[in-house]
Amino acid sequence: MVQAQDTTAQAGTARTRGRPRSFDRATALEKALMAFWERGYEATSVSDLTRIMGIGAPSLYAAFGDKRTLFEEVVRVYGATHGAFTDRALAEEPTARAAVRRTLREAAAEYTDPAHPYGCLVVHAATNCTSPEVEELLRDQRNANITALAARIRADVAAGLLPAGTDAAALARHTGAMIQGMSQQARDGASREELEAVAEIAMSIWPHD
Repeated sequence: MVQAQDTTAQAGTARTRGRPRSFDRATALEKALMAFWERGYEATSVSDLTRIMGIGAPSLYAAFGDKRTLFEEVVRVYGATHGAFTDRALAEEPTARAAVRRTLREAAAEYTDPAHPYGCLVVHAATNCTSPEVEELLRDQRNANITALAARIRADVAAGLLPAGTDAAALARHTGAMIQGMSQQARDGASREELEAVAEIAMSIWPHD
């Protein structure tokens, strides 16, 4: 009799452990992304996340790990979705100049889109952050974009599409500074049209072959 009860208990435990999640993971992750994007890493608490994501703390830890692990996944998702326009432009446009012009114009549109928080998560999420790991994660992401731009500019110099004396590193960093500045301007209330005008001025300094 005791053995039968033990077997029943074990079966119940197995069913509990095997029970599917009662929430959609992708939807919960997108809600976490929006929270971090709006508030930043430091100002978004675990209690904020569970409330916004509509799950309990045990479910959050089971599905996503701790807060920093969740944030790292959020950054990856952001880079593949809302923040993917730089990679797309570099992959699809025939020249560095065309890729940067497209990047800046798409940044103006993305950063002012009222469907989500303004600006760029990778630029703003570490504001007032006390976690060196989070700061490093976002800094590496920003620097990777600048490195990719510099490599594309150097390729155009080698191909004769830009003058031989072009400072690829400085030009790429100028573009990075424009993107980060446009992000802040968007959070300060600049419109898409205003940022597009800034993008055109930024392109006017590009060297010509």
